[in-house]
Amino acid sequence: MAYKHLQDFINALERAGELVRIKSRVSPHLEIAEITDRISKSGGGGKALLFENTGYDFPLLINAMGSYRRMCMALGVKELDDVAGEIESLIRMVTRPRENILDKLSLLPKLGTFASWMPKVTGGRGACQEVVMTDPDLYRLPVLTCWPKDGGPFITLPVIHTRDLHTGIRNVGMYRMQVFSKDMTGMHWHKHKVSARHFDAYREAGKRMPVAVALGGDPVYTYAATAPLPDNVDEYMLAGFLRKKKVELVKCLTQPELEVPADADFIIEGYVDPAEEPVWEGPFGDHTGYYSLPDWYPRFHVTAVTHRRNAVYPATIVGIPPQEDAWIGKATERIFLAPIKMTLVPEIVDMEMPVEGVFHNLVIAQIKKTYAGQAQKVMNAMWGAGQMMFNKILVVVDETADIHDYQKLAQQVFRNLDPASDVYFSQGPMDVLDHSCSKMGFGGKMCIDGTVKFEEEKPAGVRTVAIAPAVNTETLRKDFPEIRDGNLSLAAGGIPCLLLAVEKNRKGHIGQLHVELAAKPELQGIRMILYVDAAVDVQDVADALWRFCNNLDPRRDHYLSSGIMGLDGTLKTKAWDDFQRDWPNIIVADNATISAVDQRWNELDLGPFIPSPSLKYRDQLYGEDAVAKA
Repeated sequence: MAYKHLQDFINALERAGELVRIKSRVSPHLEIAEITDRISKSGGGGKALLFENTGYDFPLLINAMGSYRRMCMALGVKELDDVAGEIESLIRMVTRPRENILDKLSLLPKLGTFASWMPKVTGGRGACQEVVMTDPDLYRLPVLTCWPKDGGPFITLPVIHTRDLHTGIRNVGMYRMQVFSKDMTGMHWHKHKVSARHFDAYREAGKRMPVAVALGGDPVYTYAATAPLPDNVDEYMLAGFLRKKKVELVKCLTQPELEVPADADFIIEGYVDPAEEPVWEGPFGDHTGYYSLPDWYPRFHVTAVTHRRNAVYPATIVGIPPQEDAWIGKATERIFLAPIKMTLVPEIVDMEMPVEGVFHNLVIAQIKKTYAGQAQKVMNAMWGAGQMMFNKILVVVDETADIHDYQKLAQQVFRNLDPASDVYFSQGPMDVLDHSCSKMGFGGKMCIDGTVKFEEEKPAGVRTVAIAPAVNTETLRKDFPEIRDGNLSLAAGGIPCLLLAVEKNRKGHIGQLHVELAAKPELQGIRMILYVDAAVDVQDVADALWRFCNNLDPRRDHYLSSGIMGLDGTLKTKAWDDFQRDWPNIIVADNATISAVDQRWNELDLGPFIPSPSLKYRDQLYGEDAVAKA
């Protein structure tokens, strides 16, 4: 279904009991983020929050798509798999062989349906231009400062429009925008992104690049801006397909080369001048749960700000998972399964991106296996597919696995796993936000083949060893004092894997420790050991895996000894690891903000008191700055 505007979606959320209105005045500087963090982690994503008194002229909506139900509501479906099913039917229909003229004519009604989804540019002004600021001023918007070490306030849900200089093809993406003045922001587009390529073309031509930013409107626009579409596929065609109604666009007032949704709440128009010096942007508490550290990015100059009457400012926060972005990611996982299956990896049955993997770090692919080496074929295909090129750890399993029950899944993977022959390492492009890479945007990848092996895939002389029950934490800590804690519950539950929290104190420490541990007779049933920093709570498996996945470069940080694979998910330093980059800190709210929200909780009408999630992580900080202190 199509929402007429953001207020229409808000009304639908309220009717469904999915919205809480907060009438007390709450500051966009740290307080809204702290409240939202508590709600989004309260179970199932909590509720959407409408802050009606921000100290600005506009209310603020946040966590609007922060649950499975609200994500489905935003896309107008009962289940996310319904979208994938519809896409699969469409692909089958247009690719089915046509034997005669009647078969071909039968396509015409569907082609008409396709046309009805294509965006349409209308004349005149849209509702998004009902009010034009005579003096464009971003400081009039309730822009969030989310975390204490952020470089400043950031616009966090901008739908950013650019055009290819040579082809005129539109791109719609989402990149954070740090506000530096009333009419200037940073434009945080990474080198792998389409908008960055557009920028490069304008730079080569020596021309200013027009940019327009939409905020609000139908929530489908926000989702479409994040979707991993192929290059040159219009995001508003996807939006039209999802809402079953074409997106109506209007020309910008000061950047007429660009069109924006007529029903958006805000439009920020402007330009990027490639001839200008970039701006030092960041830090920013990012979706990895760590700060992304400062770097140089283009300056965006605002030439106009327009908005609809009674506009609502949409925002989100990202940080230690789960947050709202986890549910946006879940939609992408379900929706894009069908195109992957139909056009790229026909053997794929299902896919899962655990929230602990923050999208790109960990992906589980379930396949229908019919020949030897098929997992490796899938590995290569997926690492070459669009944004899947950023994937760090890929686990491939066959169709008998339950990929949504992680305990059963892990048991099955390890039953089929010989670490010496079934773990593959590669390297390639990585997300710029991946701080574990020795070089920015380029690092290691790992594929774990957890499928049942055909005879051709079984190496000679492989021996199966039962899990030894003799291992215990006390013995390990006595023999190796640097081990601060160990989680042996996985091994006890049929998963031959240890999680160890280690206090590193010398160069090459983890590699040396792993060799010594792997030689111990009581560990010979173990197949994998995951090492994390001493402060990490390894008894909380989900949190430990989140820290582990973020801090691991698999190609660099693996050790195979005595048939046991060791993976080093600890902080890397120059002194002990020859690591030459700054390492970011994890994201934690400051004590003053936590205390302020604690004291005001009852007046916010948010139900029973929820303590700050940040309290769980304060002891895990590497100092107090955005850059970790080793």
